Amino acid sequence: MSRVGKQPIPIPDKTKVEISGSQVKVSGPKGTLEREIHSEMSAAIEENQVVVTRPSDVKRHKALHGLTRALLNNMVVGCSEGFKKELSLVGVGYRVELKGKTLLLQLGYSHPTYVVPPDGIDFEVFPKENRIVVNGVDKELVGETAAKIRSLRKPEPYKGKGIRYVGEHIRIKAGKAGPGAGA
Repeated sequence: MSRVGKQPIPIPDKTKVEISGSQVKVSGPKGTLEREIHSEMSAAIEENQVVVTRPSDVKRHKALHGLTRALLNNMVVGCSEGFKKELSLVGVGYRVELKGKTLLLQLGYSHPTYVVPPDGIDFEVFPKENRIVVNGVDKELVGETAAKIRSLRKPEPYKGKGIRYVGEHIRIKAGKAGPGAGA
């Protein structure tokens, strides 16, 4: 069996899971998520846990088994605890500000950059530390939003300036040698 797929998903207190056919709905203190699982996979609630089963040991079913279980686990964790990604701005003059729900970024361009959050995403800003925290219930949407913000000014390899994930390591390259260095 799939090592990931065979593990049951514990349902925390204050979190409710409803399964009807291939439609799964999870609601908790942080929010509500709905997803349709693959028609060949089946999920059931047993003893306050969600168990995902597959019809056979075909390679495709094994892959779908682990994927389905991981997606459902992310839904349960997101609705009960939520997900967050932290980004940090590195560079002289790089600033971040929150205007209502919209992010206002100064990234060394001649104009400010605005980022409007999609539904289900909230931004937290720490201007003194030049840090942005992307919060949400849907893990996929949180990661995608953080990646879009990072893509506005990716870290460059010579000075390391740009937007990076907190804890991300950027390999710094040596600049080119001055004239006469090989002489």
